[in-house]
Amino acid sequence: MLTWLAEHLVSFYSGFNVFSYLTFRAVLSLLTALVLSLWMGPHLIAYLQRLQIGQVVRNDGPESHFSKRGTPTMGGLMILGSITISVLLWANLENPYIWCSLFVLIGYGIVGFVDDYRKVVRKDTKGLIAVGNTFGSQ
Repeated sequence: MLTWLAEHLVSFYSGFNVFSYLTFRAVLSLLTALVLSLWMGPHLIAYLQRLQIGQVVRNDGPESHFSKRGTPTMGGLMILGSITISVLLWANLENPYIWCSLFVLIGYGIVGFVDDYRKVVRKDTKGLIAVGNTFGSQ
């Protein structure tokens, strides 16, 4: 999105041409995703703790995993959100590979959300099985 804006502004100021460089946009995309993750992290964790969306631990698992009980889950929302926003800001949205990559990223995010949802809401400690993870259902 910002590349499109910079293309139109370069006629007023040639310094905006730096937005056409892939390395410049990649570094700014990385920094944007990092800042968004660091900003969203504490807010999302506090929100998930208020909703009591915590990790379900199987009783037949190792004792070291019992300390994870109640740990907020669905942290992938923060990762996917920051990556998606960063890509939409800094990538060349006319490139079809960008849209294909975003589609795959969001698809994996949906599978992860369904897996966590089953663990938290249905109290199903197994989540999705491997075949369900592969095809998005169970």
